Amino acid sequence: MSLSLWTHCDAATLQEGAAQPYGLMPDAALVTEGEMIRWLGPRKHLPDALKAQCSTEHDCQGALITPGLIDCHTHLVYGGDRAAEFEQRLQGVSYEDIARRGGGIASTVRATREASASELERSGGIRLRALMAEGVTTIEIKSGYGLALEHERKCLQVARNLARSHAIDVRTTFLGAHAVPSEFAGQSDAYVDSLLPMMHTLHAEGLVDAVDVFCERIGFSVAQTARVFDAARVLGLPVKLHAEQLSDSGGAQLAADYGALSCDHLEWLSSEGAVAMAQAGTVAVLLPGAFYFLRETQLPPIDLLRQHKVPMALSTDCNPGSSPCTSLLLMLNMACTLFRFTPKEALAGVTRHAAQALGLADRGVLAPGMRADFALWDVQHPAALAYAIGANPLRASVYKGQLR
Repeated sequence: MSLSLWTHCDAATLQEGAAQPYGLMPDAALVTEGEMIRWLGPRKHLPDALKAQCSTEHDCQGALITPGLIDCHTHLVYGGDRAAEFEQRLQGVSYEDIARRGGGIASTVRATREASASELERSGGIRLRALMAEGVTTIEIKSGYGLALEHERKCLQVARNLARSHAIDVRTTFLGAHAVPSEFAGQSDAYVDSLLPMMHTLHAEGLVDAVDVFCERIGFSVAQTARVFDAARVLGLPVKLHAEQLSDSGGAQLAADYGALSCDHLEWLSSEGAVAMAQAGTVAVLLPGAFYFLRETQLPPIDLLRQHKVPMALSTDCNPGSSPCTSLLLMLNMACTLFRFTPKEALAGVTRHAAQALGLADRGVLAPGMRADFALWDVQHPAALAYAIGANPLRASVYKGQLR
């Protein structure tokens, strides 16, 4: 297998416990072998014998190299938009009131059910390419806008097709427990009954990598969430949770009991929930785009998460109702300005910790043996990635060792 050499660059490795902030390595060299990183270190320490084996050399011309970015929480496949609801919220109608009136998720379910697979793939591809243009090399795509077997299958198949047609890894999450569809109005337990065989079928068809639930007063109860998690456990599927976005329901403690990969949103997270997440190794996925777009005032308890050393990831939460965003770089800036992240925490949140939130141990940092997913940036320092609003300094990105 051929080796490629990348030189004249600085590398922000994002390795945990590195001596320098960001794991910063000036004047670095990186050797890739196929899809993997073979060697990484100061250029002056590159073994001559290894350099001689490299069939291709890339002059990075002073670029900063980081791990490929990871968008670990999106609802990228959907039909329609919710611009009219945006206007309503600006006039003072709450997100919860809109949902109770049949809007919100229910309106997107109607549009998604009406859309063909090709229409969903076209619109989803536009959003996906916007994220890829900012150095995203791995993305999670949730279902949850079908809420019936044929439509959940359609959305998950579209996500798989997007992975086949684009140079990016797509992890699929079954979010059938996103809302109660109209045909089950007032019968949430009966809908959960229907979810369990749906999950089994879609998993058997190879369409599901993880399972998520919207555990909230306008979503599903802790008891209903536990039923879904029990079924996921039988299938050997990891779980995630939309938790404590609008209230403290105790969902974080429940998710931790099931060893959840992540709990996401967390504006109303309690100290008990934070302790449970820390003990379980569950990642906090924070979503500043939704906080901003919904004009929330309850900040997630960042200091509490820091105190208990809960890993904090960031994501776009790309969706039509609460975060119609396809810029992960913007989320870095929002996390710093709205949530008071440090730029180092923000970059770790879309690399190392985002990989952990998806259960992926082979990416998110630059190190020998890791997958060769990385981005080259026209910036002098990693903090610049969180600094400029609306800027995209990406020079190139590499996916599985190949320029894309």
